[in-house]
Amino acid sequence: MSEIVDDGGVASIVRAQIGEAVRARLDRNPMVSRIDAPHLEIYGRHEFLSPEECAGLRELIDAGAQPSALFSGSANADYRTSASCNLSPWSPLVSAVSDRICALMGIAPEHGETLQGQRYQPGQEYKAHWDYFPVTANYWPRMLKTGGQRSWTAMIYLSPVEGGGETHFPHCEFMVPPVQGMLLMWNNMERDGSPNSFSLHAARPVEKGSKYVVTKWFRERVWTP
Repeated sequence: MSEIVDDGGVASIVRAQIGEAVRARLDRNPMVSRIDAPHLEIYGRHEFLSPEECAGLRELIDAGAQPSALFSGSANADYRTSASCNLSPWSPLVSAVSDRICALMGIAPEHGETLQGQRYQPGQEYKAHWDYFPVTANYWPRMLKTGGQRSWTAMIYLSPVEGGGETHFPHCEFMVPPVQGMLLMWNNMERDGSPNSFSLHAARPVEKGSKYVVTKWFRERVWTP
């Protein structure tokens, strides 16, 4: 495989190698299912967390949730209307869940960002966005120094939702409904390590009930907060 350079000189071969390793690991796991999406590598694992673990994480989110902000640091009343918080890595439950995600995907824990919790009440949503960093963003140089690009995303649904709240991948034309305890994992990169525009996704508005999730993003290098 030849080296492909982008993102201001960062070699995307590293991301391609991460993608290849995670893909191989998930493909041979009988508890993991690949979702049929020709342009996106996305997997699901049902019952990854128990109802008790989900309840414990919901309590932690309720205790720390604040109005969500965009990654740039700005709040946006229309674009992202949920509440969120970074969960303490010193919590035994948070640590255990993070370690299990890393073990399942085969990614070193040092590459994972802090587990983030999100809560959506009726009417709240997060409109279509990518988890990878635009290289034209003013915060991209800082991200290069703190671990580089986000390669994979892992997200766990923590609650049943009476209506709405699906994770929508508009370019792939499918949605994943919330199922308590289910883990979703997708590759934000193409097989060559370049950003995959088909990873565009949105948290659809909750119509009835409450939606809780935790999300863990993995960097191409060791993450240094």
